This record gives sequence, C-alpha cells and structure tokens, in this order.
Amino acid sequence: MKTVGFQAAEPLQVWTLTDGRTGIENQAMGLAEAMARRTPIRLTTKRVQLRTPWIWLPAGLIPAPRQTLAIGADPIEPPWPDIAIGCGRASIPFTMAMRGWSRGRTLVVQLQDPRENPREFDIVVPPIHDGLEGPNVVATVGACHRVSPDKLDQAALEHPAALEDMQRPRLAVLIGGKSKRQDISAKRAREISDQLAKVQRETSGTLLVTLSRRTSEAAKLQFRTWLAPHCAVFYDGEGANPYFAMLGAADHIFVTADSVNMATEAAATGKPIHVLAVDGQGGKLDRFHQSLQRRGCARPFQGRLENWAYPPLLETDRVAAAVLSAWASRAGSR
Repeated sequence: MKTVGFQAAEPLQVWTLTDGRTGIENQAMGLAEAMARRTPIRLTTKRVQLRTPWIWLPAGLIPAPRQTLAIGADPIEPPWPDIAIGCGRASIPFTMAMRGWSRGRTLVVQLQDPRENPREFDIVVPPIHDGLEGPNVVATVGACHRVSPDKLDQAALEHPAALEDMQRPRLAVLIGGKSKRQDISAKRAREISDQLAKVQRETSGTLLVTLSRRTSEAAKLQFRTWLAPHCAVFYDGEGANPYFAMLGAADHIFVTADSVNMATEAAATGKPIHVLAVDGQGGKLDRFHQSLQRRGCARPFQGRLENWAYPPLLETDRVAAAVLSAWASRAGSR
C-alpha cells in the first residue's frame, strides 16, 4: 500500500461532512477513498443540515452550529477526527469550527469554493475555473470524484449484462440536465438523440446511455422515444445505475456540457470525451471545458466520432497526496 511520507500507527480517523446529496457527497467520498488507497483510514460519513433560520445565514455568522442542527442530521461530537473533509454549503459552519473544537488536532479540508476566507481551513480544494488562490489552496481541474480503475473494472464485471462482450466501439453517454445557467430542452434532446443514433449507425457500435436526476421530464420523453431504441443500455432512473460499469466498458464517452462532475470523472479514464452542447450560457463552465480541451481530454462533438489519447486526469489522487503530506508534516511536528 502506498504511503506519503508518514505511516500512522493506527488508521487515520476521517470524516466526510456533506448535506447527503449524491453529487456533493461523492466528491468528499472520492477524496477519502483516494487517501485510503495510500494509507489505512477509518471513514465516518456525516450528513448535516442546519434548521431554519440558521440555514439562511452565511456560515461565518453561525456562532454555535452544533446547537442548530436540523432533526435527522448526524451528531457532530467528539472524539474529533484526524482529518475532516467538508463539501457543500451545509458543511462549512462545521468545518470552520472544527479546528477550534479539536484544538488544532483535526486537519480540515474544504472542497469547492467555500465563499469564506481560505485561512479558515487548513486546505481548500476549489475547481481551477473558480479562480480562487491562496497558500493553502489546491485548485483542481473539475471536482474530486470516486472514479478509479479498480472501481470501474469491478463495476463492469458486476453489471448483469456482459458489457465487455458488446460490439465495439462502445459509446457511453452521460446526460445531465438543469443547472444554474443551462438546461436540455425537448428540442435539444431530440437533436442529441438524432446525433447519437447516427453515430451508432455509422460505426455499428453499442450505445450505453444514462440520464441523471436533473434531466427534465420533457427531455426524458425525447430520449426515450428517439434514443432508447438504439441503445443496448438505457438508464432513466429505474434500478441500479450502470454509470461506473459504462465508464469502465466504454471506448468513447459523450458528456453533456452542463456537468463538471461527469466530465471530470470521464477524464479519469483516459478515453476520448465528446462534449454535447446544451441550451443556455456556460459561464465558468466554459472555462472548465476549455481546460479539459487544453489537456487533450475533451473536444466539442461535431457529429463525427474521433479517436485520440491522453494521460488520465488524476486530480483526486493529487489532492489526496497533498492532504496526506500536510497531515504527515503536522504529525511530525508534534
């Protein structure tokens, strides 16, 4: 097992703190799992939420967050962990206070831009397209995630259908939906369906498609009608999501432009990523997709299947190494 400059006598106690939403929790879990590939940890998942009116206040104005937890939230009590990983707005009051509660023993890592001074945390891990800088800021291309070669291989093996035996090229399609500035209209869903069906016909390949919880009902109807008949796998929310299995089996990956997480996860595979345009303005997302293009990971889909190669984008592993190095430095100075 790999280590980073320091091997604890006992497994490191690691907490993740999120509001429990899958996309948020997976970022924190992905970092914890990347750390666990390097040194033994004991992981505790904490799901937190503040009750009203505290939930509406900026994190820095909540003086006693443990006393404002909503019913059903996990308790935040000692013994404090060695490392705390927060992600999302709900986690910030707790990670900001954790260093004080633990008297500096807990190394506090905050994922995403917390909209607070980075000095309130030991390490802040924002996406590079947010433009946050500082001596304790470890900016990443995209977001931390749970994709690893072992996880993808295992998921492909466990999928009920033998994806690896399906006709190549295998085309994994990751479809998102509504975000702050973007969405997939019914019209755009029909256009995407027609584009992908055309690629399938021209290549005689296999389409593997998954929709997300953000895909609107209007868009889903179009995808079910015009895309699903061409697919070997079409997931629209019923049963187990084949997402990881599809990434593992794919030769090419198509990703709608509304999602940072899906594109970052796809880039960890080293497989060509074809970005499907959606409705609306990308804003900071445009900068993210440009950074993927500069690294050779992704290209806008122009209607024709292209082949290229690039080193897998392993940002989560880089952050894990930085966090464990910081912990080793702190432990060595005690």
